Amino acid sequence: MYETPLTGLVLSGGGARAAYQVGVLRAIARLRREVLNPRERLRNPFGIIVGTSAGAINAAALACHADRFEGAVEVLAKVWDGFRAEQIYRADSLGVIRSGAQWLTMLSLGWLIARWRRLRPRSLLDNEPLHGLLERMVPVQRLPMVFARRQLHALAVTASSYTSGQHITFFDAGVPLDPWMRSQRRAVRTSITHAHLLASSAIPFVFPATRIGAEQDTSWYGDGSMRQTAPLSPAIHLGAQRLLIIGAGRMHEPPGERSTSNGYPSLAQIAGHAMANIFLDALAVDVERMQRINRTLALLPDEARLDTPLRPMESLVIAPSQRLDDIAARHLQCLPAPVRTLLRGVGVGNSASDARGGSALASYLLFERPYTRELMALGEADVQARRDEVLQFFAWGRSTRMTTALAAPPADAALDLELP
Repeated sequence: MYETPLTGLVLSGGGARAAYQVGVLRAIARLRREVLNPRERLRNPFGIIVGTSAGAINAAALACHADRFEGAVEVLAKVWDGFRAEQIYRADSLGVIRSGAQWLTMLSLGWLIARWRRLRPRSLLDNEPLHGLLERMVPVQRLPMVFARRQLHALAVTASSYTSGQHITFFDAGVPLDPWMRSQRRAVRTSITHAHLLASSAIPFVFPATRIGAEQDTSWYGDGSMRQTAPLSPAIHLGAQRLLIIGAGRMHEPPGERSTSNGYPSLAQIAGHAMANIFLDALAVDVERMQRINRTLALLPDEARLDTPLRPMESLVIAPSQRLDDIAARHLQCLPAPVRTLLRGVGVGNSASDARGGSALASYLLFERPYTRELMALGEADVQARRDEVLQFFAWGRSTRMTTALAAPPADAALDLELP
């Protein structure tokens, strides 16, 4: 069973930045071990799990093992703790030449190449290795079982259709739930597959689009963060009574001006700015919208509140306390040499002192263990700093603490998953 009230977990997108989410989840799992007894820990704390982009992969990995939450978190942590870029995309010289170098050549010599119509690269990088990682990391065949055992209420992942222009939420659930439709976005009930995860995490221009659907009704999809105007909406539609929201970037910048350069922005700076708009801005806006609705509902008399379909939503938002761009700038040298060469062509520097604003773009592609480990450590530290808020949100009291609370998870939390 999952815990009540029904808690929705919302994991945003952000490429390699999603390592921060795993650190947060690892710290939350540790808190559960400290304050709950083994029997209580058998329940899944998140009945509804919603993810976008790289957050969709984390979400699906958790959902597939909703009956063994702590073990699933540890598997995720081991994957992200030992990440290498080659597990996500072709990082060797030949792979980069076949994708990124050809793509850049198209930009400069497209008028000539178009005449031959032979060279048609689809993206900056080739994410073929991600297919194999998903096979090992996300056993989607377990989803019907966890739904049947009521270990999970619903799972949703989002993608953006290049074919129709709509933002699509693909969801599956253990109970009857009606799809919903809003302006430029709609929900589709279906069995979640690896294709949905590849589509949701296909960063525009960087990774190729994914085709989903039957032969007569196929569409091409890209990253779910594109055109995502209401990231919290799927969890609420699926019945969440409260939300834990884990972001992949700072929700609010501290006061004061950051140091800037007077030079013309590089392509990497412009791309990083666009990525922030795609991955970060919508979540911050939607959280503010939810908070305004809560304040408005609190002002209404009881009779008026009953006449509106809106309802107050309890939430806890955990987002990085540091700028992930700055952390990425310290790890640029960790990128494989062919990828560094490719990114240098669009303005990403070789070091923190020469980042030239390009570290924002690199922060989404740095699937390398020194960077992902630092993000995970930051996530754990941020949860520890807000320990009391987390315990209050979940209503995990100290009265149930046992002498065995700090021991390793019970044997049934061990997963039969082969680590990538």
